[in-house]
Amino acid sequence: MGRLDGKVAVITGATSGIGLRTAEVFVAEGAKIVIAGRRVPEGEALAKQLGESCIFLQTDVTVEAQMQALIALAVDKFGRVDCLFNNAGGPAQTGGIEGLEVERFDAAMATLVRSVMLGMKHAAPYMKKQGGGSIINNGSIAGRLAGFSSSMVYGAAKAAVIHLTKCVAMELGESNVRVNSISPGAIATGIFGKALGLSTDAAEKTPAVMREVYKTAQPIPRAGLPEDIAQAAVFLASDESSFINGHDLVVDGAMTGGRNWSQQQQGYVALRKAFDQGA
Repeated sequence: MGRLDGKVAVITGATSGIGLRTAEVFVAEGAKIVIAGRRVPEGEALAKQLGESCIFLQTDVTVEAQMQALIALAVDKFGRVDCLFNNAGGPAQTGGIEGLEVERFDAAMATLVRSVMLGMKHAAPYMKKQGGGSIINNGSIAGRLAGFSSSMVYGAAKAAVIHLTKCVAMELGESNVRVNSISPGAIATGIFGKALGLSTDAAEKTPAVMREVYKTAQPIPRAGLPEDIAQAAVFLASDESSFINGHDLVVDGAMTGGRNWSQQQQGYVALRKAFDQGA
């Protein structure tokens, strides 16, 4: 039996990267899913690939009526909603504080924070009524420590997601609805290309480059993959995590754990040489 047999999930941002792989894994684990994204051809193609267990609805996650309709669709078609993965996101403006544009700041906050709020707002009544559920919000290590994103706006938004997750967990936990977040490290997806200004199509071709760039960024000698986050989401969606609530699950290969061992040792070697020269 699959780990998600009998469960119904909603996954936003499912037309590429983490969301796409999570959709595939959830269906493989037995779930029925409703997936959301802005790109219709990609969403319809994925729904066709996954078969009767998957429905696609084009959705702008910043618009309340569309998010409300997305959650309602899962209940209408499959009878319930057991899991919501608020995964949709995107890059934010880069540069220093003096150059930030208010309109771009507000747009990033809408995509990264408002969408998460809207998903939780409209999933909560259904989950409370049915006696339980699991909400998973996509955070980031950039929301835990400064300097892990090219955009301070992105880092601030993800910090808000992580704390909002904890706040809502304290409320909904009393109704047996668990609310947790996942904070990925360097995951090889197209978001890095988008942050550098590439078109969506061009950015989606960059994960192979990112695998090479980030293979030594953490102690585990490879970049993170969408599969890593998808498997973490399966765990949080499943009954295996029934006593985990208000937690931010960091999946970063220990990138934020501290200084890499080899770098530390190289530093000691350089220090010894400096002492020898000084003597």
